[in-house]
Amino acid sequence: MAALMVLAYHYITLRDGWGKDPHAISPTLYHLSQFGWLGVEVFFLISGFVICMSAWGRSLGDFVKSRVSRLYPAYWVGVLLTTAVLTLWPHVRSADNLETVLTNLTMLQQGVGVSDLDDVYWSLFVELKFYLLFALVVYRGVTYRRCVLFCALWTVAGVVALKADSDFLSVWAIAPYSPYFIAGIAFYLMHRFKPTLLLWAIVAVEFLLAQHYVRGRLLMNVGAKASLVHGWPARVGVVLAFAVMAAIALGVFDKVRWRWLLTAGSLTYPLYLLHMYIGFTLIDLLRNKLPAPVLLSAIVAFMLVLSYAVHRLVERPLGKWLRDGIQKGLQEMRRNSKSQAASESATPRPAPAPAPAATPPPASAPSAPPAVTEQYRVAGQRPSQ
Repeated sequence: MAALMVLAYHYITLRDGWGKDPHAISPTLYHLSQFGWLGVEVFFLISGFVICMSAWGRSLGDFVKSRVSRLYPAYWVGVLLTTAVLTLWPHVRSADNLETVLTNLTMLQQGVGVSDLDDVYWSLFVELKFYLLFALVVYRGVTYRRCVLFCALWTVAGVVALKADSDFLSVWAIAPYSPYFIAGIAFYLMHRFKPTLLLWAIVAVEFLLAQHYVRGRLLMNVGAKASLVHGWPARVGVVLAFAVMAAIALGVFDKVRWRWLLTAGSLTYPLYLLHMYIGFTLIDLLRNKLPAPVLLSAIVAFMLVLSYAVHRLVERPLGKWLRDGIQKGLQEMRRNSKSQAASESATPRPAPAPAPAATPPPASAPSAPPAVTEQYRVAGQRPSQ
């Protein structure tokens, strides 16, 4: 549902592809879909829950392996397919240049000041920063106490980031989005253990902070039309998202075991990656040949089929290959590190030579000739008696 919300926001609210304001296509759908950007906030809320769950009891290496194999296979396909479409039909947007494409393959383009090939990639960099922050907890070992401490410290960082006037703190605090990740972690602790006043307090604080940032997110996504748009539907959307996650945490949906949900969930990530500019290009090519409702339905169906193909033909085999490769690399690193440590501990270190004892000559001993005395003084020794 969150993925379809984002898709509706892009296809029905934005001008890209249509060449005009799509308000005239369907005023009702337009007003509903202009809040579809909230789907990304829902992703972040779910991510806090799922990442805490998947990292529990795992080593840092296992955590890295699971995240890399989950994120990159579909992402690489998304970058390459989007590049191919924008190169063949640069009507809505061009693929820019080879440097942009190659840098986008790393998923680190925002960190080095390169534009996203597809605008939806911005949220992936936010996810990566969350993974890196939570990796500190994984490194120490995920426990109830450390998760609560992580939530507290990240909340404080987000609150003081603006007042601290620190670019570094602002980059890592991710203030507009961190409340969703933190609340997701608290919801998982409720689900794994039991609800407590402490966990509800964390959720309440993050909910209020999320509401604080709603207006800014509305301005970011609606732009100049924000003054004409009521903000209450977005606030209600945040309430519903938190309510659904609370129901999951309390076990309301524990008995839901519909198999099709697993397939639907597996389509979410590739659908999110592929839909935007590939869809805009298809709209631009076909908007004068098909009625808008038919065209929208056909493009959504095509994107779902394409997402399923990417999941089955790319994500599964390439993800397994990445997991196996990373696992072998980690084993090799651990084995060589142990061998190096063992060899260093087995190598005997030379004992420091004892300092020579200075034995003063007897009082009656005759002194050495001046020339001999000077010779040994230069050599740092004493003449033998």
